[in-house]
Amino acid sequence: MKEITTILKDHFQEVIISVQETKDNFPTLWIHGDHIVDVLRFLKNDVEEPFKMLYDLTAIDEQARKFRNGQPESRFTIVYQLLSFERNDFVRLKVALTSSEASIASVTSVWPSANWYEREIYDLFGVKFTGHPDLRRILMPRTWVGHPLQKCHPARATEMGPFQLPDDKQEREMEALRFKPEEWGLDKTLGGDELMFLNLGPQHPGTHGILRLILQLDGEQIVNIVPDIGFHHRGAEKMGERQSWHTYIPYTDRVDYLGGVMNNFPYVMAVEKLGDIDVPDRAKVIRIMMSELFRISSHLVWYGTFAQDLGMMTPVFLMFNDREKVLEIVEAICGARMHPNWFRIGGVAQDLPEGWEKLIQGFIDYFKNKLNEYDKMIMRNSIFKARTVGIGVYTTEEAIEWGITGPGLRATGFEWDFRKKQPYSGYEQFEFDIPTGKNGDCYDRSVVRIEEMRQSVRIIEQCLHKMPAGPYKSEHRLTTPPRKENTMKDIETLINHFVHTTWGPAIPHGEAFCGVEATKGHNGYYLIADASTSSYRTRIRTPSFPHMQFVPEISKGYSVADLLAILGSVDYVLADIDR
Repeated sequence: MKEITTILKDHFQEVIISVQETKDNFPTLWIHGDHIVDVLRFLKNDVEEPFKMLYDLTAIDEQARKFRNGQPESRFTIVYQLLSFERNDFVRLKVALTSSEASIASVTSVWPSANWYEREIYDLFGVKFTGHPDLRRILMPRTWVGHPLQKCHPARATEMGPFQLPDDKQEREMEALRFKPEEWGLDKTLGGDELMFLNLGPQHPGTHGILRLILQLDGEQIVNIVPDIGFHHRGAEKMGERQSWHTYIPYTDRVDYLGGVMNNFPYVMAVEKLGDIDVPDRAKVIRIMMSELFRISSHLVWYGTFAQDLGMMTPVFLMFNDREKVLEIVEAICGARMHPNWFRIGGVAQDLPEGWEKLIQGFIDYFKNKLNEYDKMIMRNSIFKARTVGIGVYTTEEAIEWGITGPGLRATGFEWDFRKKQPYSGYEQFEFDIPTGKNGDCYDRSVVRIEEMRQSVRIIEQCLHKMPAGPYKSEHRLTTPPRKENTMKDIETLINHFVHTTWGPAIPHGEAFCGVEATKGHNGYYLIADASTSSYRTRIRTPSFPHMQFVPEISKGYSVADLLAILGSVDYVLADIDR
């Protein structure tokens, strides 16, 4: 297989400015902005073993950067990350924009999924995308002043004046929330018939959080949907650029707040790449075991609430009871439940407590039979099937086009799981299957998640019986301060301990991406270190963001009742969308 860097140099020799080395070893090339659309279209359609998925699209504000390492001069850098399933590899393209009022051509003509990503960059950085079909804010309110991810924008509330809401401002805010169909390019009539517009949310229980969906309806039939997101936005990426490397870990828990330590996982592994930190084998297996416990916990929440969305009341009570059993194990090991903040750079916070084996084995013995019971109760229920089979259908090609990962992708019949294809933390040593569907409908997405819980039980059982001995955390100087008893022996050790525990480590300059097969799909962190005690750029690539963008596409032509089944089958979390 010919390396993509060589291929691009052969076809676009004058377009490539430079090739950059990164800690994650992804092919990373700087491209002339005038030609980025041509290069991306070539990578998607013309290259052998193409890069079919626009995995992520983000930006960097370079105005405060210290270590550029020979990178092209830029005020903003636009970063495109593509995924080739045939090559099983990523490629990263960068474009340097030198103006403070920067603009670049939109790539929505290549990937429709670029729409929300470009709106996000415009909203948070102020970069404009020429040719974008509807360039407006997406996470911040329309009335917001400034672009929060610019380095000059305040990072803390204490850096801003007190909040005030006089009557005239309140009127402007209310008017900005008023939905005007013509502003969204939506017609009020269809074939002479008047269409209806309906607000679903932001308080509707079927939206599973503060989400507003504006439905364009022809009777009961959905003509179009306009998602209004951002109600949960709390600046998670901005906070990653103000906290120290260690103190940011608790913030990651709050992104997919049902995924627990699985949120810590990609972040700490990305930092470990930046710092060349090796993780002990015991810590790797502990991480896997705890992640799979949270996969079960998250899927149980989805399973029960999805059944409830479709009119079944009993399952949600039973499954939340089972989830309690998982969280009791998590609490016994980590000391906390939903937000344990337990993974650390270089390992985990502490070793497994005495008696953990009995807790794990007891849950395994109990849960295997419960899944079979739920199959009879829900999956074989004729009403459940009528509400889910053939509803919200999409193909593998459509899923890849819109950036769908995880169970939503595997439900189309595509056997792709990052734990198998790009193993991390030792997953290659475990035996488990990749469940897939056939039709890509609501029912198949359910089948995949339910079978995933069975496979998680298999993995946890292997962790139980094959847990290696040894340390639970690396002794690398960037992860662990000197032992306390040694600090009284020489001044250097004392200073090292003091600096490490107050300011935290200064991670060497560089950049790295790391992702995991999380509960909702593939979740990744792209971090840039500037030889400082905090991240220069923290980018969180969440699965729910592209999944929600895809909802209008798979809902057209269905009824409002079908939409609730589609929303439940997607299994998103609002904080995962909004960050």
